[in-house]
Amino acid sequence: MSDLTIVAAPQAYTARSRIIFMVTFVLWWAILALFNALPSIDIAVAQRFFTGTNCSIFDAVGRTCGSFAYDANPLFTAARNVLFVLPYIAVAVLIADLVRCKFTAAADWKSPRATLSLTALMSLALGCGLTVNLFLKTFSGRPRPRETSWFGGQLDFVQAGSFAGKCLKNCSFVSGEASSAGWLFCLILLLPARWRLTLGLPIAFVSLVIPVMRVLTGAHYLSDVILGWLSSVVIFAGVLVMAEGMTNRRYL
Repeated sequence: MSDLTIVAAPQAYTARSRIIFMVTFVLWWAILALFNALPSIDIAVAQRFFTGTNCSIFDAVGRTCGSFAYDANPLFTAARNVLFVLPYIAVAVLIADLVRCKFTAAADWKSPRATLSLTALMSLALGCGLTVNLFLKTFSGRPRPRETSWFGGQLDFVQAGSFAGKCLKNCSFVSGEASSAGWLFCLILLLPARWRLTLGLPIAFVSLVIPVMRVLTGAHYLSDVILGWLSSVVIFAGVLVMAEGMTNRRYL
């Protein structure tokens, strides 16, 4: 990344990031409460992309048969495989930027640019890694749409945030790929100002396409992808607030 990645003083983003953190934190819980109280939203959206078929004579009476057409679409599968590696590429770029900061005379570990790179990596570890994949997806118990009886599966539907489902691992709440996509969106902040329009718009577009694809293929409910995506913004902003607080104290 260019030396122009961060051109503002260490205090420049503090007030804004605090507001973003507080607003997105409250918004996350408000959205969860909405989907928990109105689970029919998740079901209705998933039904839009589910194609029902006639069950065979070997299927249980009353079972719903069918599939999510996009789940078997080779173009979608190829696109997902490409998009899946983008966060890993971003991590490699951030680590390379930190190494450059360490060995460049004009910058060091305490530079604003290095602070944001470290913030991004830490937020990825705390958000996508710890909160989403190690905790929520492991213990939420929410089956994916294609695993539930509504959409040809065997498990009962449970609403967002209930933790009462029978999924045992890699569960639907929340979407890990949507969380990674939300983290990619946050990286727009690290771009030099002159690149934010050129690179920022494609990054923003990709960060929205990834969660949409998860809904279209029956891998996640709408609530899973919205809350997964937003969780990364919340955690990124929270880590940034803490990092800026530590940086600002060095200048007092």
